[in-house]
Amino acid sequence: MTERRTEVLVVGGGLGGVAAALTAAKLGRRVVLTEETDWLGGQLTSQLVPPDEHAWIESELVSPSYAELRRRIRDYYRRNYPLLPDAAEDPALNPGLGKVSRLCHEPRVAVAAIEEMLAPWCASGAIQVLREHVPTAVHAGGDLIDAVTLRDQRTGDEVTVTADFVVDATELGDLLELGGVEHVIGAESRERTGELHAPEQADPLDQQAVSWCYALEHRPGEDHTIDRPASYQHWATKVDDFWPGPQLSWVDVEPVFLARRDRPIFMSKPTDGVPFDLWRYRRILAAEQFDPASGLRDISTVNWPQIDYWDAPLLGVGEAEKEQALAASRELSLSFLYWMQTDAPREDGGTGYPGLRLRPDVTGTADGLAKAAYIRESRRIEAEFTVLEQHVGVKARGVGAGSEVFDDAVGIGQYRIDLHPSTAGRTYVDIACFPFQIPLGALLPVRVDNLLPACKNIGTTHITNGCYRLHPVEWSIGEAVGALVAFCLDRGVAPRKVHADATSRGDYQDLLQGTLGVTTAWPDDIRRTGPAF
Repeated sequence: MTERRTEVLVVGGGLGGVAAALTAAKLGRRVVLTEETDWLGGQLTSQLVPPDEHAWIESELVSPSYAELRRRIRDYYRRNYPLLPDAAEDPALNPGLGKVSRLCHEPRVAVAAIEEMLAPWCASGAIQVLREHVPTAVHAGGDLIDAVTLRDQRTGDEVTVTADFVVDATELGDLLELGGVEHVIGAESRERTGELHAPEQADPLDQQAVSWCYALEHRPGEDHTIDRPASYQHWATKVDDFWPGPQLSWVDVEPVFLARRDRPIFMSKPTDGVPFDLWRYRRILAAEQFDPASGLRDISTVNWPQIDYWDAPLLGVGEAEKEQALAASRELSLSFLYWMQTDAPREDGGTGYPGLRLRPDVTGTADGLAKAAYIRESRRIEAEFTVLEQHVGVKARGVGAGSEVFDDAVGIGQYRIDLHPSTAGRTYVDIACFPFQIPLGALLPVRVDNLLPACKNIGTTHITNGCYRLHPVEWSIGEAVGALVAFCLDRGVAPRKVHADATSRGDYQDLLQGTLGVTTAWPDDIRRTGPAF
């Protein structure tokens, strides 16, 4: 076992972890950043999810560093791809023309953009990145985290990193469990939170579905049918009470009104209630924008309701049960692909699209599935302040009321409260949400002084996690945490003291707003509009 010493240890190289490391380094601090895969970027890259963003993402309200990431992604295509002139000159270039986002792109391009942003800091030694490292132990003394031990998945070697501040940016809040940091999992009861959409009874095993995504191209006339998965028959016939039939179908549930919906992979013309097909939903490369002589084809990512795995939770169970759930999620994803290739009804009356072809080069894996499962819900800290539906939900607050205004705000975000079907047999919870702020109190554990969350593990509930879990919000959380640890190291104070003291908190917010250019409050007219866009 080897040992390292740093000022800031960031465990987890997703968007929150990258933003935390980058911000702390910009503010003069030494950082060790670790990641369990060989790609930085988390849900944007290794989990294969194009960014879910709000309506003002192209405006000056967005964090400058997140805007830089988006600009670098677009510039990468302009520098390296044979874009047609109109596409190349479009300041709002959307490489995939996907419907889910204004910027649908290949994950490896986002990886390249992130590496570019980190490059000068890595070259100077301010940031050291340990890829393919997973945390195995947290060493704590009283209310402080002293060090974290990580295992190199390639060699089995271990390294223990001692740090003044530890940031948990893991997808499942792993350090909270390993370090005995007070946290919650699953769904809180309505009695505890007072939330309109909370269940009557608390259920730690009520957790959102995970999805194992993959990338496809379509080659009509060719046969790329995969081997029939061992569990195919199970998924082809399994029917849940809240779902309109087997998941291996074009029929699913519309999340807001819970109506039955029939949306196929390809449609030659729009259908009532289904304005676009699944292929265009999360398409990350649109061939029509590139020189036809290039050989580039459409690439679409499968992150659709049909691959949501809700049979078993990942948290609150043993390691064997967790691994079984992840394996079943992979089998579901492959079973849906096999169904699409062989049994899916086509517009022309035939069945199956054998020309659907996995793109393992896009996912960076041998089997064509994403490097990691898409995680929607994590362990969450017991925080100094917990964001409730009453702070952000339109129905809970009233139309036109706007979200709660927090005097300790450190960033902003917006998304619907979007909960996918859960392991407790609950269907979608998808409700309107006002543009909201990120309160500093939600980033502070109730007891531990030098560990901070920077992913989906902040002080939200099962309900409000549904709007705080998306890409730009995770980045802003990480940015706020990176700035906070740098501020605390400069002043020699603990994060809790910064929050409690109005002068220190104001100085920290000035650092965010002035030095980093972070917006911490929505204009009042936007804050009150909610879903009007």
